[in-house]
Amino acid sequence: MVRMNRAVAVVLALAMGAVGAVSATAQDLAGFEKRTTVKVLPNGLTLIVCERPEAPVFSFYTLVDAGSADDPTGASGLAHMFEHIAFKGTTEIGTTNYPAEKIALAKVETAYAAYDAEFRKMVGRDATKLAALKKAFEDAQVEAQKFVIPNQFSELAEENGAVDINASTEEDSTQYFWSMPSNRLELWAYMESGRIAHPVPREFYKERDVVQEERRMRIDSSPIGAMVEQFLATAYVAHPYGRSGVGWESEISQVNATEAAEFHKKYYVPANIVIAVVGDVKAADAMPVLTKYFGAIPAGSKPEPMTTIEPPQFAEKSVVIREATQPFYLEGYHRPDYRDPDDAVYDAITDIFSNGRTARLYKALVRDQRIAADAEGFSGFPGNKYPGLFAFYGVPVPGHTPDEMRDAIHKEIDRLKTTDVTDEELAMFKTRTRAGLLRGLADNEGLAHQLAEYQTRYGDWRQLFRELDEIDKVSKADVRRVANKVFVESNRTSARIEFTAPAKKAGGAK
Repeated sequence: MVRMNRAVAVVLALAMGAVGAVSATAQDLAGFEKRTTVKVLPNGLTLIVCERPEAPVFSFYTLVDAGSADDPTGASGLAHMFEHIAFKGTTEIGTTNYPAEKIALAKVETAYAAYDAEFRKMVGRDATKLAALKKAFEDAQVEAQKFVIPNQFSELAEENGAVDINASTEEDSTQYFWSMPSNRLELWAYMESGRIAHPVPREFYKERDVVQEERRMRIDSSPIGAMVEQFLATAYVAHPYGRSGVGWESEISQVNATEAAEFHKKYYVPANIVIAVVGDVKAADAMPVLTKYFGAIPAGSKPEPMTTIEPPQFAEKSVVIREATQPFYLEGYHRPDYRDPDDAVYDAITDIFSNGRTARLYKALVRDQRIAADAEGFSGFPGNKYPGLFAFYGVPVPGHTPDEMRDAIHKEIDRLKTTDVTDEELAMFKTRTRAGLLRGLADNEGLAHQLAEYQTRYGDWRQLFRELDEIDKVSKADVRRVANKVFVESNRTSARIEFTAPAKKAGGAK
């Protein structure tokens, strides 16, 4: 099942009762069908327009069906890198003279290729030559920079009322989104179609430094970030879910603009993109405008599906990090992808274990035993397009250890495997899910997100509503069956941070 942000879902569910949820959903589906238009352009790009005239604004959500799991071998972090480049502008935005800039950027690539070839030599690297090549590369960047109008793409959007301009790269997809006054629809279509069809990797190497710094902050300088990275690398032996999403440092530092252009050519093809527009737009008026701009993007073949399948795990694996920092415990179990018939059962387990202060892990570890500051279980990590993990974590309070987190979590898992969940727990899961669905469709941005996600994953946005039928079918026996099938020792990978006092410096005060 395609999921909204879990924290958002919890808030929305608590804010809304479940009275009439089933009938309301049926009515909403009929209503949405009347207001929603889907069009697949001749080049393969899918457009969705949902009419909501309540306020003179619209939100869009562009979903590219490629994420960090699609990074080429040896170029981890490239999908994320391209997300950054998508804000650098187009052949018409962000430049004072694109024909001249194009020539300058080609010289940057030629200079970088020469420098990189010398740098990669394991034997016979010439330090003097390397320094000269690096200087030539840096000089070429300076020349190319003369044509750049920094941040013009984002500033143009903001000057025309755009808010919440953002993008994200996940393991399964890359998405771009913002909201804007509805009388700027054509401007947006011009800008968005331009950066899909004609992005320019200007300031690429400067932005590469930014991504490297992001890695240092999120991973290298974060014990939990480093632990999670090693945890995934241990849990997966074949599938790219085991690679660093932000990229391995040695690969980020050598990825180049030519590789970024090849990634764009392969994955940013219309057949691999869904765009949802929600707000004060009439499909009869909007579709011709959108078709004009997005239909002009050159067609390309949809990328071949990934063929790598993670082999079954047959032995427990673990990662231990010892540092003078907050202890932490994490474990995960392999599970099938979102198309699995038991997908809704995993959602039920997530809800029963982790949805608020009445959830099992919170009550057991935080409230009753008082050994954890937080404890939760969640599904679809690090992604759900391909078989992912069902994970559990616990954050021990001072005086308690990761071992205690592990034992307490396992006790709750064993209870799930041997004793039926209660009628109340199952009913609350279904109630919260229905309520969360309805409230999640309340704002334009959230709805655009869901429409694009479901159209991409299922080929029909209506599946967003149909999944309530699957939720309603979940039984106590299903929960026990899935728990016994998946939460077994041989399918488990764990990671922990154990507090270890720093070593005293030699010659220090006694």
